This record gives sequence, C-alpha cells and structure tokens, in this order.
Amino acid sequence: MVDSVQVRERGVLTLPSGLRSRNGIKAGDTYQIMDFDGILVLSPMRAMVPELAREIERLRREAGVTSGEMLEGLREQRARYVAERYGSEPDAEGQ
Repeated sequence: MVDSVQVRERGVLTLPSGLRSRNGIKAGDTYQIMDFDGILVLSPMRAMVPELAREIERLRREAGVTSGEMLEGLREQRARYVAERYGSEPDAEGQ
C-alpha cells in the first residue's frame, strides 16, 4: 500500500490515519528516521529502560536475591572498580 504525506512548515508531516491505525501509531510515539541514500525509513524506538528493568527483576527473583543484596553487591563492585581504576576507595557518597 502506498500513502502520501506532505511536508509542512518547520518540517512537520502528518501520517495518514489508515497508516497510523494499521501500525498502531499513537500520539507521542517516538521513531528513528534513517536515510539510506534518499530513502527514508521510520523505525519505532522502544523504551529500553522499562524492558531492562523487567529483565533485571526477573533475573533477581530467579537468583533469589533481595533488592538490598543486589544494591550492596553493586556498591562492592563499584568500590573494586574505583580501587582498580583510580587506586583509591570511593568517598562516603560513592565517588
């Protein structure tokens, strides 16, 4: 199917309603635009943070680790990293 759009002032364009319906495009959705030698491709950008947070939570539960234990482990890893990288311990604020 071929749809047409017109570029308006300030580069604004409106996607036809049928195209938006077929593809589940809603107001506020974010897209990347890629330019392949003049062929423009819109690709939806998925919010990665919520997806990553769900995956971390799933893995945490599978491992039987509490949030507090996980945070303490991260603090320990950071302290080791700082000591290896900078030869010092992090200050009271973790830096």
